[in-house]
Amino acid sequence: MPTFATQLRARLDRLKQTLSALAEASDKPMILVKELSPRARRHLLRHFLALEEKDRLLRFGSKLSDELVTRYVENIDFSRDTIFGVYDRKMRLLGVGHLAFAPREASPVSGATLKARVAEFGVSVSAAARGMGVGTKLFVRAAIRCRNADVDTLYMHCLSSNKVMMHIAKKAGMEIHRDYGEADAYLKLQPANPVTLFQEAMEEQAAMLDYIIKANMRALFKWISRVFGIGKPKA
Repeated sequence: MPTFATQLRARLDRLKQTLSALAEASDKPMILVKELSPRARRHLLRHFLALEEKDRLLRFGSKLSDELVTRYVENIDFSRDTIFGVYDRKMRLLGVGHLAFAPREASPVSGATLKARVAEFGVSVSAAARGMGVGTKLFVRAAIRCRNADVDTLYMHCLSSNKVMMHIAKKAGMEIHRDYGEADAYLKLQPANPVTLFQEAMEEQAAMLDYIIKANMRALFKWISRVFGIGKPKA
């Protein structure tokens, strides 16, 4: 007759198999965009530092050193700008969208709007998430935020060689201007309505729930590994 310890280990083995199956099923996650807070600076820094040199150039327009990237993350003003992220099951950011708001007079596309502010969008996607639509999803979420914030002009500035940004811009129907290897693009947005307000609220709730589940699953894996020595969570 099996002992209590044997039964417990068998149950833990079954639990581990179930958790592993759930984790494998989420290797290609739903693209849920979460608004980030200052508490996510560590995740943001890890994401940007992990970008390959060419991707860092495309994101920032120049080859920033690790020190300058760190300074950029430290100086993000979450009270003024909005930062969006897409997490994988290992709590790593697959993509980051930075929506920066500025007075109309300070924008290169100031003549395109009569609103008090315009918004500039920058995006980066990790190599592991290419072709999954992460960048486009971040852009769509940013556009909804602009509409709900009474901003009707969304602006993007990037190198003309940035194929990801150019693809997003063209897909969104943005007006693109090229000059000396760089490109400016802007999109005119419709005013907010009850649908956009509801959509943003529901998407944020779904992303928050997804984040909580992933964080708890990750913590559970670590607890099982530490206490019972059954398997090890993947890095």
